[in-house]
Amino acid sequence: MAGGLAALLDDVAMIAKAASATTTKAMGVVVDDAAVTPQYVAGIHPSRELPVIWRIARGSLVNKAILIVLLLVLDHFLPVVLTPLLMLGGLYLSFEGAEKLLDAVRGGGHRMPEEPGQGGPAVDRGAAEERTLVNGAVRTDFILSAEIMVISLATVNAGRSSSMALLPKTLILVLVAVTLTAVVYGAVALIVKMDDIGLVLEGRERRGSRRVGAALVAAMPVVLSVLSTVGIAAMLWVGGHILVTGANTLGWHAPADLLHHLAAPAHEVPGVGGLLAWLIDTLGSAVVAIVLGGLLVGITHLVPSRRHDGHRSA
Repeated sequence: MAGGLAALLDDVAMIAKAASATTTKAMGVVVDDAAVTPQYVAGIHPSRELPVIWRIARGSLVNKAILIVLLLVLDHFLPVVLTPLLMLGGLYLSFEGAEKLLDAVRGGGHRMPEEPGQGGPAVDRGAAEERTLVNGAVRTDFILSAEIMVISLATVNAGRSSSMALLPKTLILVLVAVTLTAVVYGAVALIVKMDDIGLVLEGRERRGSRRVGAALVAAMPVVLSVLSTVGIAAMLWVGGHILVTGANTLGWHAPADLLHHLAAPAHEVPGVGGLLAWLIDTLGSAVVAIVLGGLLVGITHLVPSRRHDGHRSA
């Protein structure tokens, strides 16, 4: 009995450790998700903000449940496609990161979601309009959730857990899905309500409460700006790292070998060698993402321009 309990606790510890590792690897997507999602509730009445966020969170959980089933089926019957799928996610992250970096350089910042009924003063939206907004947010979440779950499965399959049985592997993915959904949409709810909490505190009689309230209201745009910047950096690092690692797995070792060669001297620096090597590898991965993502951004901007020119000349 004691041996069985010890084995169970060991499995639980392994699941928790693997789930923690997959959560860390997916943080680039998570930060961007937390930065973008509050913009979906911009313009709706404050009384509907939390219900809308909850509906989007439920849709996100459904997305992840569908993706877990699909990925486990592929993992069992056609595992060879997982690395290319992961690299497609890396390309998407690189594209998004490069495009947002370009927007930031141009002064455009985060793009607002182009969903009906947004913008303008806070008003009560009709049920149909609110449903359209939620459906649009859930569709966007599906792409982000797909990246998160593919990264998670790839992390689970790496190292010791590659031969893990189906049930523990499923439990890890479920744990990651629930944890990240709670973290993202919990943070979104806090961000969205930050200014409301600040306004309430500003109305209090105590001077300290009014100062805290004013600080919360003033911090809202700063928090979103910081999240946006961190999200861009994380997407470029994670996207580039996925592409370099995937290429190495598929047999093209040159990019990974180059980064390893560049980072090797840093390991000799006393005390901070490991950190310096990680920073060099991270910067190299980000450069890969900027180059490939920039090419994709250029293509996507060039093709519509050519089509438009063709229509005008016709």
